[in-house]
Amino acid sequence: MTKNEEIIGKINEFLVEEFEVDASKIKSEANLKEVLELDSLDYIDLVVVIENNFSFKVKPEDFTTIATFQDFYDYIISRVHSKELA
Repeated sequence: MTKNEEIIGKINEFLVEEFEVDASKIKSEANLKEVLELDSLDYIDLVVVIENNFSFKVKPEDFTTIATFQDFYDYIISRVHSKELA
């Protein structure tokens, strides 16, 4: 398993646990907001979960380009890798 696959597995795990979403609905091309049924408070919860699991700060504007689960994965993977290089 690659580092990226480990990160995606961890993301899917906390999405299922924290947002009680059916794991079968989590597909890379699926719309993140619709599948997770996110409202503004849920986004705050999502940010907290990301920060706790991956130890980096999330800025609200980071979510403006995230539509699909793949966008979400790519965002977290790039932030994790850039943190490791710092």
